Amino acid sequence: MISVAPASLRGLVPALVTPFITDDPSRIDERALARLVSRAQRRGAAAVVICGSTGEAPALSATEHARAIACAVEAAQGGMPVIAGVGAPCTEAAVALSIAAERCGATMLLASAPPYSKPGQAGLRAHVRAVASATGLAVMLYDVPSRAGVAFADDTIARLRDDGAIHAIKDASGELARPPRLARLCGADLPQFSGDDATAFAHLAMGGVGCVSVTANVVPALCAALQHAFAEQDMALAATLRDALAPLDAALFLEPNPVPVKAALGLLKLCDSTPRLPLTRATDQTLVRLARVLGDLTPVEETRARAFSSGRPPRLAA
Repeated sequence: MISVAPASLRGLVPALVTPFITDDPSRIDERALARLVSRAQRRGAAAVVICGSTGEAPALSATEHARAIACAVEAAQGGMPVIAGVGAPCTEAAVALSIAAERCGATMLLASAPPYSKPGQAGLRAHVRAVASATGLAVMLYDVPSRAGVAFADDTIARLRDDGAIHAIKDASGELARPPRLARLCGADLPQFSGDDATAFAHLAMGGVGCVSVTANVVPALCAALQHAFAEQDMALAATLRDALAPLDAALFLEPNPVPVKAALGLLKLCDSTPRLPLTRATDQTLVRLARVLGDLTPVEETRARAFSSGRPPRLAA
């Protein structure tokens, strides 16, 4: 397993789905998950997130959570970091998930606010500090108010950074003015990742270093190419890729995540499209729209993937 300095992590980080066995969503499809990890790695991902919200973590048992992480670690073969989501309704459960993730070989933890309980800022700080102190792994803070019901204040993030409790942030608040604010409070060396594909380009322009991406489940090479183009200051190509990806970014949120992205992966024959209840399969209208968008993007994705495989810079791909 590679040891990565969190400050060096940047670029594309797919937040992978958790595939389930066809006609038996009570079982994880480990082969399909391993294929998704390997596909992302070959197509330019800097790391992957396992058991995040896109991975239906709330629907997984603790045993399944650990097994999914171990499966991803095995598939990555030490070639890229595996970031384990450790969201849980209470601190004790999040700590237990963190300890198990470390034992399974995870490289980093993705720690979010406990959903439903809606703690205050003092409670959020105590929660993250408990997670951080439970293992020797670096922690990426995940601020996602739309799911957790509470947001991390800038001052809370700065205090956690000062304490050494967090080493990066995935910001799904949607506030594009935030990266320069956090850089002033936390230091420019805190890696800030967008948690929103639709504004990934804009977040980079405001000081971000990458995107923890839903769209990259489907077209990882295109998403990685956007990140590379921006890093190489090829703004024309980055903008072209942003515009090409926009219809898919929108289609993947026609229904609650990860329903549409699982449907897209099903259309591509990469895994079964069935989520676990209370989520249900995508509607016919969503499938029609996804099929149309994928018809346009899939040939371009495969061209970009070949560029990564050949070692050519993504900006040189046709």
